[in-house]
Amino acid sequence: MSGARLSSGIISPVRRIGRREFDFDRQIAVMAIVNRTPNSFHDQGRTYELDHAVAAATKAVDEGADWVDIGGFAFSAAQTRIGVAEEIDRVAPVIAHVRAATDAVISVDTHRPEVAAAAIEAGADVINDTNGLREPGMAEVAARTGAVVIVTHSLGGPGKRVFRPSYDDVVSEVADYLRERVSFALEGGIAADKIIIDPGHDLNKNTFHSLELTRRLEEITAIGYPTLVALSNKDFIGETLDRPQGERKEGTIAANVVSILKGARILRVHDVAATVASVRMTEAVLGWRGPVAPSHNLA
Repeated sequence: MSGARLSSGIISPVRRIGRREFDFDRQIAVMAIVNRTPNSFHDQGRTYELDHAVAAATKAVDEGADWVDIGGFAFSAAQTRIGVAEEIDRVAPVIAHVRAATDAVISVDTHRPEVAAAAIEAGADVINDTNGLREPGMAEVAARTGAVVIVTHSLGGPGKRVFRPSYDDVVSEVADYLRERVSFALEGGIAADKIIIDPGHDLNKNTFHSLELTRRLEEITAIGYPTLVALSNKDFIGETLDRPQGERKEGTIAANVVSILKGARILRVHDVAATVASVRMTEAVLGWRGPVAPSHNLA
């Protein structure tokens, strides 16, 4: 396969995000997860302390992450609510330290406009909003600051319990929701080349919903904006493979590669080094890049 550029249908595929440039027609961005929370589902508070969070972020960049996503409030409903000031205290210092150490893209995982504004002031480039810009004032913060926004699907939003979520057609309903929220963002003054979408695997969805979203992901990527998938170590992978939380790396990599082939361009992950290797290999097979090392297989 030649390395010729093929159109992906992505709106403004070449994008400057923060200090880095991406060509989403032929490039996958790896986003590392750093949760400064005591109750995150995977790391269980291992990066809650400031120095641990900063160390995890810089290690991820050293392992090849293009992007670091920093959060101070988990999505799960099984947690104690915290105030805006406490969430800012959790994320802003980490962002400031990481910004001083790297040119990698930094996003803040928050649904609160006050936290988003403080994070951008501290050095963040992107607002990763799992509430889909539904909190009053969030779109205004994004438009005013020029930040990139990730618009994510969820029924209830962060910290909201949704019992037995059901859909007539999960893919169509998620796609309709994302189109509506993108229209809202555009009407609010957010530029088209500042928008990324995320179907929200496992966010108010069961295993069958998340598998269907992955199977038909091209219906989401066809919306036209770069698509992020956050599959890493999630319950739909654990339930599919009957694997506990710490044994889902292989399943995560497989699901991520399938998502790339169906049009995903940003992967939000815990296991950076393994993901980077799988992504670089996938890009090479697709003809988007050559081998790093010289060939030893010449006759």
